[in-house]
Amino acid sequence: MKRDMARKSSPSDAALKELRSFGLAYPGAHTKSPWPGHLDLAVNDKTFAYLSIEGEPFGISCKLPHSCAMALNLPYTQPTPYGLGKSGWVSATPPASKPVPVDLFKAWIDESYRAQAPKRLVKLLPASKSGPPSDELSPDEHPRRATRVTASRARASRRAR
Repeated sequence: MKRDMARKSSPSDAALKELRSFGLAYPGAHTKSPWPGHLDLAVNDKTFAYLSIEGEPFGISCKLPHSCAMALNLPYTQPTPYGLGKSGWVSATPPASKPVPVDLFKAWIDESYRAQAPKRLVKLLPASKSGPPSDELSPDEHPRRATRVTASRARASRRAR
């Protein structure tokens, strides 16, 4: 006789499903399960959000090149282990007694996707709320990139004449 090995549901399960669906709506996004207890979000097999699975305590890790410092001020966050924290990855385990801040984590997923996805896919997205994609930086923020873009536009303009 087989026993039903169904996982217990957790109050955070609905939030996990919502966040996973949100992340999968990005161009080229897919799930990836590199080890038990995770069902992560990836683009081109490059993870942009580590998520726990339903029935387990809630956990999320994202690469936050723009908001890392702010995120680490939250009481339930820490730099992601295994050296990822050095590259701007932040892990969060909010208390089970409080609702999961879904809107905050959606912003994290957006920022992390834009940091990990190929530029051709990021260009398909509207402007980011969590920070501009590198192509939208002003010359003051990224002068060498702006010079290259300006030069390439000038060449294209000369060719068009």
